Amino acid sequence: MIQNTWLALLPVLTVLVVSVTTKRALLGLLAGTVVGTILIGGWGFFDTLVATFGTSLSNETVHWLVMVVVLFGILIAYFNISGAVSDFARWTERFVNTRRKSLLLTWLLTIALFIDDYLNALTVGTSMKGVTDRYRVPRSLLGTIVKLTSAPIAVIIPFSTWAIFFSALLEQDGVTVNGSGFGAYLSGLPFIFFGWFALIIGLLLALGVLPLVGPLRKAQLRADETGETLPDDLTEEERAFELAQPAEDGRRPLPFNFLIPIVTLIAVTILTEVDIVKGSAAAVAVAIVLYLVQKRMTLRQVAEGAFEGIMSMGYVIVLFALAFMVQQINVDLQLAEWVIGVTEPVMSGALLPAIVFLVCGVYAYATGAFWDLAAVITPVVLPLAIAMGVDPVLAGTAVFSGAALGSTTCLYGDGIILASKSVGVRPLTLMTSILPYAGAAAVLSFIAYLIAGFVMI
Repeated sequence: MIQNTWLALLPVLTVLVVSVTTKRALLGLLAGTVVGTILIGGWGFFDTLVATFGTSLSNETVHWLVMVVVLFGILIAYFNISGAVSDFARWTERFVNTRRKSLLLTWLLTIALFIDDYLNALTVGTSMKGVTDRYRVPRSLLGTIVKLTSAPIAVIIPFSTWAIFFSALLEQDGVTVNGSGFGAYLSGLPFIFFGWFALIIGLLLALGVLPLVGPLRKAQLRADETGETLPDDLTEEERAFELAQPAEDGRRPLPFNFLIPIVTLIAVTILTEVDIVKGSAAAVAVAIVLYLVQKRMTLRQVAEGAFEGIMSMGYVIVLFALAFMVQQINVDLQLAEWVIGVTEPVMSGALLPAIVFLVCGVYAYATGAFWDLAAVITPVVLPLAIAMGVDPVLAGTAVFSGAALGSTTCLYGDGIILASKSVGVRPLTLMTSILPYAGAAAVLSFIAYLIAGFVMI
């Protein structure tokens, strides 16, 4: 087996090159797993491929992700069958009567659903695409605003799944304020620079202050000329699904048919110590009762909708399985150790926070590992910071910012996959649309960490 050498980069490079060349993330991930298993298993790569696939399927995080996306898929199917989403879109017409307001509402809803980036990525895209379509907003622009906001707000608000996990990492490594890792996390919030810059850029983009560049500019020109908000790489079946609208029944739109399940999801998630699976299950149960009582669904439609919702997430589940195979291959090839070994000599003094952010951001973008990255890198970075006289909280926030950068941009990361699914575009389309803006936030964050490193040492 080849371990801890530059060859560990080959699977990641293969994923990116094949994905960009073919415009299919699935093919890129599959090619990356094949290259990785050849490096690990040699001529016996097929056995290694099967074993890695089994490891991916047995991963508890994959199980959790599958449960979350399946429940979300069912909930979205019920929204569509009952007309809850279209009702919500019609109801917003009294408040949203311009393009800018539609995008600002998108940004605000993503902020409001801060508990988890899966929650806001799936929910906001699903609920707002009907609204933004009226103003010829490209779906890729909608997804860009959602994704520029979803992980950054989750890493900034201290009562999210991200904050709880990262607080535990700080406490585990002995970095506390007032005796707790949560206190240390709170003290570090001003220094999670990527989160703040991404939120600001997302807001400016929604307000129309920032110009559209690259793929977003092309998508907007196409939407202005043809009225087409969907990208042209979708199949006819996918296009028909995205544009399908329930028949108007003459009834007054009831926004609460959408809002009550969502509020239930948020409330139960918070009350169960940020367990989004329980929150999603509760939202599905409430939606069933709500729509059956109003006769917006029949028992048969409840069963059919559940099946439809599960099947609609099949592509996402396959992407998750392959993404975790790539992550496992990176672990087996000791990619993290190689990256740390190469960069550790320059991780010194005042430069440490900026270099940590850069390394973590690049690694997270390349591998699709975000929380895993933090779990691996934090125990290395915090003692190094303490030994060098650098504030360990500042060094920790650089890790967390890097993880948020990766989640916002990684082609085969769960955040991009879910957000692209919710707005109806390919993951590659969304990633290329986001990169110029996330890249700007990353550059500003790097500069901010350089300044903070010299000021706070």
